[in-house]
Amino acid sequence: MLELNIKNETSRLRAVVLGTAENNGPTPKIEDCYDPKSIEHIKAGTYPKEADMILEMEAVAAVFKKYDVKVYRPKVIKDCNQIFSRDIAFVVEDKIIRANILPNREEEVAAIKYVWDQVAKENRIILPEECHVEGGDVMPWNDYIFIGTYSGEDYSEYITARTNMDAVMAIQELFPDKIVKPFELRKSNTNPKENALHLDCCFQPIGKDKAILHKNGFLIEKEYEWLVDFFGKDNVFEISKDEMYNMNSNVFSISENVIISEKNFTRLNTWLREQGFTVEEVPYAEIAKQEGLLRCSTLPLIRD
Repeated sequence: MLELNIKNETSRLRAVVLGTAENNGPTPKIEDCYDPKSIEHIKAGTYPKEADMILEMEAVAAVFKKYDVKVYRPKVIKDCNQIFSRDIAFVVEDKIIRANILPNREEEVAAIKYVWDQVAKENRIILPEECHVEGGDVMPWNDYIFIGTYSGEDYSEYITARTNMDAVMAIQELFPDKIVKPFELRKSNTNPKENALHLDCCFQPIGKDKAILHKNGFLIEKEYEWLVDFFGKDNVFEISKDEMYNMNSNVFSISENVIISEKNFTRLNTWLREQGFTVEEVPYAEIAKQEGLLRCSTLPLIRD
């Protein structure tokens, strides 16, 4: 049995699901894409190649091995993009919650069934159908659960809107002792620099009391300011629009002191080291072209 335990984003990691780029399939058609950044790269002829993405993911697997983290991989499905394991499920406390995701991604969920089946039945949660949620929008942070959402009346018109208020309320019911705090995100189907696909595309807590933030990812300035006050201005690393586009907030913590980051994030990585973090740099620029990075492709199961 798997004894799940996730209370925050940064406690020492013991077990994780890492996605896979194997048998990723051909470059998708534009009409089959879920985000504006992938579309941009398909049009430019720069969509990532499977071989390059496999190498990038293996670099992350090697870091996990170095830190003695148990790694689960999805079963490989032919011609299926299985990189972003955070989209299909997420863990809070001792519960694994299946993401109610875009319907044509059901196969991806089946590929981690062997992990799901190791969790006690009462801790496997499937939310009601009207609750839309993806793991990139859900961030446990000790007493809080931060959730990215979009509650505009035009929700259904945005393929980039992934988590709705029904899900926020359902998660609050599941965890009555937690303070569930929703944040309205800026959405665009067409402009990747104006689109925060998930909360982790514009915000992530790191260490014990620090955070990476991008102001324009938030629709409501007050909500952004709440986060700045919560962490304290001096503890916040504010990223630019281009840095958000390149996914600088989507790093991944192995512990309160160790962070996996993309090797091209020069400004961020310099700051992290100045703050005393150990930065494990990996190449991830090809995977980033699909509007996802390190946090998106990992699903933490157990932290100390």
